[in-house]
Amino acid sequence: MTWARYRGLTQTLRPATLWWPRRHQGIGAKRCYTAGKNSTGSTVEKILLDTIKATGPISYATYMQMCLSHPTAGYYMNSSNAVIGSRGDFITSPEISQVFGELLGVWLLSQWMHAGQGRKIRLVELGPGRGTLMHDMLRVFSQFRAARSAIEEIHLVETSLAMRSAQKSKLDPIAQSSGWNLSWHDAVDNIPHDASKFTLVVAHEFFDALPFHLLQKTHHGWQELLVTSEPDPAAPTTLRPAASPSLDFLSVNSTTSLATRFRQVLSPTPTASATLLGLSSPRFQKLPVGSRVEVSPASFKIARQVAELLHDGGSDGVRSAGSALIVDYGGDRAYGNSFRAFKDHKIVDVFHRPGECDLTVNVDFTYLQEATADLASHHGPIPQALFLHRMGLQARVNALKAAAKDEDRKKQIQDAAGRLVDPTGMGSQYKVMALIGKRSAEPTEEERWPFVDLPANSKQ
Repeated sequence: MTWARYRGLTQTLRPATLWWPRRHQGIGAKRCYTAGKNSTGSTVEKILLDTIKATGPISYATYMQMCLSHPTAGYYMNSSNAVIGSRGDFITSPEISQVFGELLGVWLLSQWMHAGQGRKIRLVELGPGRGTLMHDMLRVFSQFRAARSAIEEIHLVETSLAMRSAQKSKLDPIAQSSGWNLSWHDAVDNIPHDASKFTLVVAHEFFDALPFHLLQKTHHGWQELLVTSEPDPAAPTTLRPAASPSLDFLSVNSTTSLATRFRQVLSPTPTASATLLGLSSPRFQKLPVGSRVEVSPASFKIARQVAELLHDGGSDGVRSAGSALIVDYGGDRAYGNSFRAFKDHKIVDVFHRPGECDLTVNVDFTYLQEATADLASHHGPIPQALFLHRMGLQARVNALKAAAKDEDRKKQIQDAAGRLVDPTGMGSQYKVMALIGKRSAEPTEEERWPFVDLPANSKQ
């Protein structure tokens, strides 16, 4: 499918059925480690301190898992945390402009047109947030009669009851009016494999929130950097991550000391888990002594589970069972110092108010490719700006502006789209990668669009 054909699909979308979300304040241009006093401690902080006291130092994976997903006090599980939007701690592309979700929807729709017509559609989203992205994509599918009638199931992978409630409120009206079945799952592997249907998966800002282990290569082998409690509160040590390549557009504005109860330590000897993770990619084995690498076995496992949904093992490889889009921070390489925390649209110390800040780590897209190589072909990652431009961003923006009632609305539409492709922000920091379920024939150039004829360094 050429760009012209994608532009045709994009221009087919009817402006009259679209909406314009309230503008939100984006992530500020200041990188800040100042977090004020931390004398009382959060609920999760107390749980972490008790755990460390009882068992000794914990992995960053345990720390991150507890902070984000503790059943009652975790960041995503506690309904008192606003999380997304102007009152939350971060802003996402779907909340900035509807065009983002529409163009992702156009790509998924085109995959079904190429390889799935004649089969029912299953739509799957990992970490659907408030349901905005899925809603925008469904609006695209609903404007094509064949696709609208082909959708049979919508699966949402979400563990937070508060987020599930928000998603249900957002998606129930369009799902009920169209006769689509909505279902929620705690994990990807709870979604049954069904190669008779064409499965379309989207994961936007999902993998960056999965737990990771921080390893260091030493002369003795792979050792793990762990989190422990500071024995002397009067002389704390804090983890201050250096500016990650994925956040070069944020300037370090303050390095004020923060009273914290945590610090990192290196395991005294290589551990079995660190050794195993260090061997999980041939790239890690080639790193020199002294290197640090963030490794997420959870990401490896879930990426593989997604690929299994896309692979038709019963058709002798003749056909694909689906396609997926992954959009996230990161790049086509491993990282060693990208772990960071967000609070009120600013970066704060990763040990600040555990359970009350969003935590994120850059995604190693090559690790995801290694996890899925035998089940799906991968394409990209490419910068979000390149993906959106090639999918017809400006054509869609022009259509929305033509339907706008006044000049202020036209400017809002253009400005919001500009944020999505800003070369100093979202346009370069977010990457997009496609997975296409393996089959006997390689995907054509039309199927791989816009992941073709890539400019130099587009994956970095």
